[in-house]
Amino acid sequence: MTILLPLLLLFAAISGTAVVLVRDPNRQVFAIAANGLVLTILFDALQAPDVALSELAVGTAAVPLLFLVALMAVRANASGEEP
Repeated sequence: MTILLPLLLLFAAISGTAVVLVRDPNRQVFAIAANGLVLTILFDALQAPDVALSELAVGTAAVPLLFLVALMAVRANASGEEP
């Protein structure tokens, strides 16, 4: 457990930095989902299963899905199609 926690914190920092540095919106959505998954594992390692489940549902699934739907709607509107 002593090496696991710093390693997970490092992964959280790397994935958070990747979210900021990725320029393509589609890839950024997947980086957000990966960050949510890393945070889920970190919360589980910190023995906070309720927070981990919330992060899994919201940060890994719901928010990236909503961003993808919004991106599809914006692109469909920009090309002249009806959503």
